[in-house]
This record gives sequence, structure tokens and C-alpha cells, in this order.
Amino acid sequence: MEEDEKSKATIVSVISPRTPSILPSTGDIVTAKVTVVNSRLVQCIILCVGPSVLVRPYRGILKKEDIKSTDKDRIDPYKCFRPGDVILARVLPMTEIHWYHLSTAENELGVVIATAAGSPQGVSMVPISWSEMQCPKTLVKEPRKVARVIPENINQSLFPVNCNQEDKENEKE
Repeated sequence: MEEDEKSKATIVSVISPRTPSILPSTGDIVTAKVTVVNSRLVQCIILCVGPSVLVRPYRGILKKEDIKSTDKDRIDPYKCFRPGDVILARVLPMTEIHWYHLSTAENELGVVIATAAGSPQGVSMVPISWSEMQCPKTLVKEPRKVARVIPENINQSLFPVNCNQEDKENEKE
């Protein structure tokens, strides 16, 4: 509490001990984890807005027609995303109260971290084209809507150090 000297009014301020919650807004680039994929849409949880980690995750939905900018009617969401994939997406204007509407219809948006089915735990796939990723250990290839990653859009603090870094260091020796 403090008193305003001019008007002699008492001003009451409340400061939260928790960090302020950031909400995704239209046009923001978000980092999200895919939870459900079906023939019409992809559901995910939004973990970051830009470089800021959210206090709590929000639900996002990526409709089939918002996955790519071309061939919207022939897209198979399962050939673009799998549960567990980490994606970059842009927030579209909200149309539903409890879901953020997302889009990956830009070259810079899509899958940034993926694990192949049957790959060893913690081994991330490597992009080999704009529509395919490959496991460096098993050499299994899987279709994905791969993002052309711009490093400043990824918050590295969310992800543990990859096992592949140890392998690269061992190769140098």
C-alpha cells in the first residue's frame, strides 16, 4: 500500500509470487507437442510462446487444411505428424473457446523434433527432406511435415541434451 501525495488516495498493489502467465495470441509462433492425430485434425499441447515457457500448457488444434499451404484437400495428417512430435506452429484467430487454432502452412513451421517408432529412447530423427525424417541409429525413414528451422524459434531449455551429442564427441576422438 502507498499513498498518492497529490490526491491523498491510498493505492493498493498486488504482486503475485508466481511468474505472470503468457497467453498465446494471434500471429505468435508457438512450440507444441502433438498428442492426437486423426484423419481430420491434429491435437497438441502448447508449451512455449516464442522463447517463453508457459506456466501451464494450453490445448491447440491443427486442422487438416491448415497443415500445408498447397494440396490442402489431399493432405494426410498422419503423414505429417505423429504423437510425441514437437512442432512449431503459428496461432490463428480463435474460433473455439477452449482450443487455440494453429497452422503449419509455412516453410518455417512443422516438426522440429521427432522420434521414430521402434527407435532407441532419446534418439531424435534427422530431417533428410522437407517431407521426411530418418533415425540416425536404425536408418528408419518416416514421413513428416518438416520445419525449416530458424534457431531463434526453438527454446532449447525445454529439451534434455540429446544422446547424439555424446556419440558425436566420441567420433571426434
